[in-house]
Amino acid sequence: MREPATLSTDPYNLIITGVGGQGNVLASRMVGEVLSGIGFHVTIGETFGASQRGGSVMSHLRVSGETTLSPQIPRGMAHMVVAMEPAEAIRVLRDYGNPAVRVICNTRPIYPVGVICGEQQYPPMDDLKQWIRELSKEAWFIEATEAGMRFGNPILGNVVTIGALAATKALPLYREDMEEVLARKMDAGKVNLNLAAFDAGAAMIHEGVL
Repeated sequence: MREPATLSTDPYNLIITGVGGQGNVLASRMVGEVLSGIGFHVTIGETFGASQRGGSVMSHLRVSGETTLSPQIPRGMAHMVVAMEPAEAIRVLRDYGNPAVRVICNTRPIYPVGVICGEQQYPPMDDLKQWIRELSKEAWFIEATEAGMRFGNPILGNVVTIGALAATKALPLYREDMEEVLARKMDAGKVNLNLAAFDAGAAMIHEGVL
């Protein structure tokens, strides 16, 4: 029998960020369902840029075993940032980071229109990794989009990042609870595919992808 789930910090403040089309809003809702299903109070607040055209999309998740909280994480108070796009990690850390924050970052960039048109430059990945490490206590860099593509759809990178988050043990995100949430939303074949993506993300953390 599994012991009751607990939080290392109550409340625990999680931000999942990316750009429109990456599925990070769906990821935040899946994480919220898993945690609320095992008894936690979860409040989700979402902000959207031009989400249909690659604009910033950010979800705040506040998790507590004691009470329901406001959906907005106070500035400088994030415990974990999960970034589906590396430049978005910097944007979030600027406002919500602190010396103890931890980061999971997908390494596949999505270039804004200004970069595509040659009007702006996107920072080199090595520079982004260095800045993220400097702005956090601990950071993992994972190839979530590439893993999603191997499973047939790049958007599965969102489930890969949930698996990575679970493997850090920052939150009590158990595979069997994730399976229950998935089973309520899709047919068995898709459940197995999503669980494979979840497992791939977890393996990246266990293998020490830094």
